[in-house]
Amino acid sequence: MFIQSVSRAPIRLATLFLAAVTVVCGLVLAAGTLRAADEYPLGADSQRQPGVPQGAVTHYTWTSQIFPGTVRDYWVYVPAQYTPEKPACVMVFQDGEGFIKEDGRARVPIVFDNLIAKHQMPVTIGVFINPGVSPGVSKAPQSGQPKEAVRFNRSFEYDALGDRYARFLLDEILPEVAKHYNLSTRPDDRAISGLSSGGICAFTVAWNRPDAFHRVLSFIGSFADLRGGDIYPALVRKTEPKPLRVFLQDGSHDLNIYAGDWWMANQSMASALEYAGYDVKFVTGDKNHDMEQGGAILPDALRWLWRDYPQPVAKPAPNHGGDKRTAIIDPDHDWEWVRQAAKVEPAVAVDPQENVLFSGRMAAGADSANPDHRVKALKAEARGVTGMMFGADGSVDVCEHDARRIVQYGPNGSKKILVEGVDCEDLAVRPDGGIYFTDPAGHRVWYLNRAGQKRVVNGGISMPNGVRLSPDQSLLFVSDPTGRWVWSFAIQLDGSLAHGEPFYRLETRDQSSATGALGMTVDSLGYLYVATELGIQVCDQPGRVVAVVNSPAPGPLSGMVFGGAGLQDLYVVAGDKLYRRRMLRKGVLPWVTQKLPVPQL
Repeated sequence: MFIQSVSRAPIRLATLFLAAVTVVCGLVLAAGTLRAADEYPLGADSQRQPGVPQGAVTHYTWTSQIFPGTVRDYWVYVPAQYTPEKPACVMVFQDGEGFIKEDGRARVPIVFDNLIAKHQMPVTIGVFINPGVSPGVSKAPQSGQPKEAVRFNRSFEYDALGDRYARFLLDEILPEVAKHYNLSTRPDDRAISGLSSGGICAFTVAWNRPDAFHRVLSFIGSFADLRGGDIYPALVRKTEPKPLRVFLQDGSHDLNIYAGDWWMANQSMASALEYAGYDVKFVTGDKNHDMEQGGAILPDALRWLWRDYPQPVAKPAPNHGGDKRTAIIDPDHDWEWVRQAAKVEPAVAVDPQENVLFSGRMAAGADSANPDHRVKALKAEARGVTGMMFGADGSVDVCEHDARRIVQYGPNGSKKILVEGVDCEDLAVRPDGGIYFTDPAGHRVWYLNRAGQKRVVNGGISMPNGVRLSPDQSLLFVSDPTGRWVWSFAIQLDGSLAHGEPFYRLETRDQSSATGALGMTVDSLGYLYVATELGIQVCDQPGRVVAVVNSPAPGPLSGMVFGGAGLQDLYVVAGDKLYRRRMLRKGVLPWVTQKLPVPQL
């Protein structure tokens, strides 16, 4: 193996933090006692073989902007079979230095050389990345003290559940490597691996960006509560499956510390992936928090991960295990683009004929000609529409945010101003014509009765936004994008609200306690659908998230409604586009009072 070093950024890595990184990950990778070698010997694919072409490894350094001020080493392995004319597959390794050592337990370049030569994995460029370290402010030398203070970024980067590390790879490291080599951008051509915190990091990258990585290899993964990773098994079970293939390995004597039991956590993770229908393999042993078994099985793990290449990794069909509570997504249908607006107008509503009204002015040429969509645009000259809802007579009440008013447009084209001088973000119309509407800036929920009299019925929510009635018209639901709760209120005879509770507990992204919850709708069983940054979260009557439907497109979701024939299509606004998807559930018309089944508590 030919190794050279290229410096891409001036850097002085203090002996202190180099030693710390080695202690954290290098010893785990290099654990190779005589006893380990006897129990988990390295096979022929982990040894240099005569006649096998050897790839080259080049060393670089990098100063990140996404992890500001951090510096790190990384290495790029290029197989001898690589040619610039054909895009190469890519595999990323966290704690990279330990994985490239020829005398370690992993010896990835040697294994790659052997498997590529035998056509048991594709021509793959390896990218081996160390965690970042932030050099501190230089100090005057003092006896017994280092010249620099440092911050070790490993847990912050690897154990976090957000998309920051994925962005670091996709926006910084891989584009830099692509300046020198022809890298494939197809997610089926990309894999990612790591051990311990690097193992959960590998899964997190693919989980957040399945558009970029489809193959995950995790050794002794830290699916524990170091930074919230213990949530993954439940999240995997709830979330609509993604096109991922996942290999897990762990030993029965792995860590059992303050953050959890690694052995139990990996079993729980494997069970969740299997339950959700993923292509998953879990190999177990009896070792500690080390790479003794991982190094021995690495060639077989890579063969499994890349098997049947170049066939794509399939997206699993939702597996509900016979549980009707989570049978929500129709597995035979995915999101379908319907329309695009000339500007962002987030409101949608369903009319008495089950057609969907979209408030955005249509962009030229973007209007669908398919009559089955049953979608029409709001023709009225409404200004800044943020919410709208039909009544039984075919009239539609509209929040005109820019004009600070609520207007009712009749089916014959008539126009009636219901109230002026109000800030209205969203509204819900009662069967008797009374209207609840939200005022986020004023932190208020208002009630407007049929006589046109308005009053504040709640002032205790940080930022009330979406508002919907339960199908039996007994409860009012109010979303708050700044928190993780949807509030539930009991509606009184005079329209006032009582017994308010932060009832629906939503899942949030790692980097914030805010859900970004905006639009909402309900189905005929009383389940609440909430458009959030994480996707469309579906809650049962007792207030629990039972499913998360993946977003149709990147970016924020806003308006949402059931519509179409039989009210079985879920329509959602993503940015300036309207999408629909066939569901196993059916919606309800807002003005129809419907008795709900007794929930399973």
